[in-house]
Order: sequence, then structure tokens, then C-alpha cells
Amino acid sequence: MRKDVRILLVGEPKVGKTSLIMSLVSEEFPDVVPYRAEEITIPADVTPERVPTHIVDYSEAEQTDEQLYQEISKANVICIVYSVNNKKSIEKVTSHWIPLINDRTDKDSRVPLILVGNKSDLVEHSSMETILPIMNQYAEIETCVECSAKNLKNISELFYYAQKAVLHPTGPLYCPDQKEMRPACVRALTRIFKVSDLDNDGILNDNELNFFQRTCFNTPLAPQALEDVKNVVKKNLTDGVCDNGLTLKGFLFLHTLFIQRGRHETTWTVLRRFGYDDDLELHQDYLFPPLKILPDCTTELNHNAYLFLQSVFDKHDKDRDCALSPEELKDLFDVFPYMPWGPDVNNTVCTNDQGWITYQGYLSQWTLTTYLDVQRCLEYLGYLGYSIISEQESQAAAITVTRDKKIDLQKKQTQRNVFRCNVFGGNGSGKSGFLQGFLGRNLMVSPNRANNLPPHKSYYAISTAYVYGQEKYLLLHEVFPDFDFLSETDLSCDVVCLVYDVSNPCSFEYCARVFKQYFMDSKTPCMMVAAKSDLPEMKQQYSLTPLEFCRKHKMPPPQSYTCNTAAPPSKDIFIKLTTMAMYPHVSQADLKSSSFWLRASIGATVFVVLGFAVYRALLRSR
Repeated sequence: MRKDVRILLVGEPKVGKTSLIMSLVSEEFPDVVPYRAEEITIPADVTPERVPTHIVDYSEAEQTDEQLYQEISKANVICIVYSVNNKKSIEKVTSHWIPLINDRTDKDSRVPLILVGNKSDLVEHSSMETILPIMNQYAEIETCVECSAKNLKNISELFYYAQKAVLHPTGPLYCPDQKEMRPACVRALTRIFKVSDLDNDGILNDNELNFFQRTCFNTPLAPQALEDVKNVVKKNLTDGVCDNGLTLKGFLFLHTLFIQRGRHETTWTVLRRFGYDDDLELHQDYLFPPLKILPDCTTELNHNAYLFLQSVFDKHDKDRDCALSPEELKDLFDVFPYMPWGPDVNNTVCTNDQGWITYQGYLSQWTLTTYLDVQRCLEYLGYLGYSIISEQESQAAAITVTRDKKIDLQKKQTQRNVFRCNVFGGNGSGKSGFLQGFLGRNLMVSPNRANNLPPHKSYYAISTAYVYGQEKYLLLHEVFPDFDFLSETDLSCDVVCLVYDVSNPCSFEYCARVFKQYFMDSKTPCMMVAAKSDLPEMKQQYSLTPLEFCRKHKMPPPQSYTCNTAAPPSKDIFIKLTTMAMYPHVSQADLKSSSFWLRASIGATVFVVLGFAVYRALLRSR
């Protein structure tokens, strides 16, 4: 909502503009009225909307046309004052003042107008018969008020309506000609309905309505008031109430009713609570709350954020198969202004046999977005209404900023849950197969093939790995094999994976060159992967064999890997990579020790078995 309101009073001379301002301030009619009142500011604590209000007078005798134009451009609302006993001043409203104001304001964002009929104490009749056709002709006219500066009649109301026209304008919400809400308002309220529909059944039940009421107005609805609301909808709409709950049509009807009855502030309160600005766009401050991230720190979702995302998944997994079909995924993202996940996501995370993103894959993609582009994650959580549903100040409450990696190295322990592994290798070395193998896919399995889609390349793969019974996320990033143009991002990671093709005698040389130029003197642990190990091994055209190279540079021996298997490829190598990322301080001698890997793997196996049992129990409870 605006931080202040600027009200300008214009009109013909002697209609009482200055008297209105002075009567408001002194609460009595002035004996002596100057040509023009000085600009006054009403403090926030004495205005109904708790917003500072500046009231500006205009005098033709004291001000130039240029000064008038400047004031028009600065005003948030303009009161055109006429005298109810002066027909000429009424005629000037349409012949002079409205055209003058409209010429000085943008057509798409007209300043709201209030018609003010002053000196009502001098006549016994109302000017409304004359004014109503004018109001119907000009959509920018918010309302008309008849008042008397002398009798102090409707003075406070006049400035309240002026304030309200700025803070709760009708224009963005409602089209008076069509007598219906504008499309942008319908879109915003539809999103609000869907976010508030916590079980996604298309109806706001009593619990959801009470949560909505408490969220927007800090007070629940009394049971009788709840029934009264539903009865009003029932009387006017046949499909506004269903199963004793409010449908989307009923929800939109209620807000149309609020607007038609002049209670715009109710709808605006709801819109602003859900992040909308005066143009009915989600406010940048709502979508992108401040989040301080220091160098060498990473961003992760915290426990509450995962619980929220789990509830969103459950809400849209209608068939309870623990995967999101294309229709379910589209429904989930219906509260977004665009589809945030492209087809490449299916090659980035785990999917089921039909190529649909699984529950694990869904959480993995959110984890990836948070790690790589936390601002986008904040935006996405904003669309889903995280801060509202989780009753947090902003989406920033969903993010954990990890401590500096150097501190982890000093303390020889980490609190992080997401680790990045950059995968290097020449063209055709098997990097893409390595990434897909991490997602449980052999050479014959492709989520795109399952959906008869063309392949969509992804340079990322993310899933969980279990080390000593702890679930961690491992993020694999395939680095484009351009040796001369490796960026800082390509080199910044927790563990390096160097992949070569055992059947190609020229493949190893690339890995050796990358290691020697970029990682030989770094503290980042490295692993050499002998890919396509199902094929006959060829002697590498390099001065050292891969094993000799690893021994010389105190690396673990090359790890054999193939994704040309009947079953899903082995995940042992990914547990090793995650362990190296978690414990970069562990000596190379320990990394070569089979007992070290055995301890990590046994912990992982136990956790997977327990995790599967818990997962099945959760499914039964769902």
C-alpha cells in the first residue's frame, strides 16, 4: 500500500475549496478565508487508514497554469469542487476540469477523481440528478460527495473517500460499464483461491475459510457469520456453494459484491496480503525478499520449506502414485504466471517408468533451484504462497545460508546437505550417461522416450545419496569440454569427477590436462572415473597409465563405471563422490582404504532400507 496520499482540490473560484480544508483542520467554519490554504499534512495516526495525507489547495488568483499542471502530475487523487447552488460551476466540471486533468495524465493510469458538491447548506435540493450522468460518463470518477464547509457536513467523509480512492481504487478491480470484475482482478483472486484451497478439492471448506479470514483480517469468522456468507452466495448463485464449501465462482461473486457495495478495502486487503501491488501484479518486494549471502556460502531449503513443498506435492498428487503426471504438474503450477519447469527437468531428476517426475525428483528439482538460483526459488515459493500458508514473514524464512566453506575445512565437519560435483571429460567420454546413471537410468531408459518426446539435454543431475546413514543431495554438473574457456563456476565445486572412455585411447589425456592445469594445487578432492567399463579397455596414449597418474597425484584409483546394464546402474560411485565432498579433509590413504568406503556404504544401505519402510508407512497413512 502507498506510504502517503496527496489530495489536490481544484474548481472554479468561490466554490469553497479553501473553506473545506480550513473547516477540516479547525473543525469550525473560518471567519476569514484566504485565497489559498497552505499545504497541510495530516499525520498517519489520525487518519482512518493510518497513512500520512497531504492536502493541497489551488487558487487561480495566486497560481499559474504551469503550477497547476505540476500539482496535477503530483496528485494521487483530485477533488473537483463545485457549488451546488451554482450551475456554471457544475458545467465547468465537464467542460473544463475533467478534460484538463485527463490531458495532463496518462490514459492508462488516470488519476481518480472525487466530485465534491459544496454549500449544501444553501439549498434544499440535491445536485445528484445532474451529477449521476457525469459519473456514468467518466470511469475515473470514484464517487460524489455533497457537503457543507459552513455546517461541517460530510467534511471528514470527503477526505476519507479521497484517501480511499487512492488506497483502495475501484478502477483496477471493476469495470462499471460491464458491471463485472476486470480480468486482472479475476486472475489474482483465482490464484488466491487456489493457494487457499489447501486440499485442492476446488472448494474452500470452513477450516480453509477460517484460515483465509485469519490470514487476511487477523480474526476468524464466527460460525453464524460463516453460514450467513454462504447463504448470501446461495441466494445469488446456483453453483457458488458445493458440499457446504465456497466454490471459485462463489468466491469471485463475494468480491464482486464487496466492490459493488463500496467495500473495495475488503478486496484490496486480501489482494495486498497475498502480495499484489496497485497494478494487480505481484510486488517485487513480495517475490524477492532480502536475503544476505556471503561469498563461499551456499543456499539450501530448510526443514519447514521441505514440509511445505511436500504438502504442495500431496495436494496435487491426486492418484496417490507418488509422481506428478503432466496434468497434475500443470495444475500445481497453475498459480504461476508461466510454466517454470521445462522438459529438461525430466532429464535432471528421477522419474517413474512413464517419465513423470517422482516425489524424490520433485524435491530434488527444488533443491537444485535453491542451490543454483536462490532468487528464482524465492520467486517460485512466492507464487505458491509459502509465507502465507507457513505463516512466515517472507519466503526468505525457507532458506538456510550455509557457513563459509573455509570454516567447514577448519572444523573438519560440515552442516551442509547439498554438494556439487563438476563432471569433466572430453566429447563422447560418457559424461551424459554418467549423469543419467545417477538417476537410475541405463542406456535404454529415457523419460523422454517414455513420453514419445524428443530428447532434451540437461547438464545437471541431482538426487540423494546416503553417507553414514545421512541423506545428502549430490548435484552433478556436466562441464562443457572447452579446455580454454573454463569459468569460475566450472571450477567451483565440492568434488571433481574426471571421466574418460576406457575404449578410446585418446580420452584420458583430456582429464589429465584438466587436472594438472586447474586442480593439481587445489584442495578440491578429485576422482577419476573409467567409463564404459563394459567395453574392451584400450591403452591410453599418455605418458602414465590412469592408475599411475592417480598414484602420482595421490588420488583414489580410477573407478570403473558403466550404464550399459540390464538393471539400473550401480550407485556406489556416487556414494563415494558424496563422501569425498563431505569429508574433503580425509587423507588420500583413507580414501584408498576399502574399510572407509565399506563403513559409508553400510550406513547408506541401512538408511535406504529404513527409509523405504518409513516411506511405505507414509504412503499407507496418506
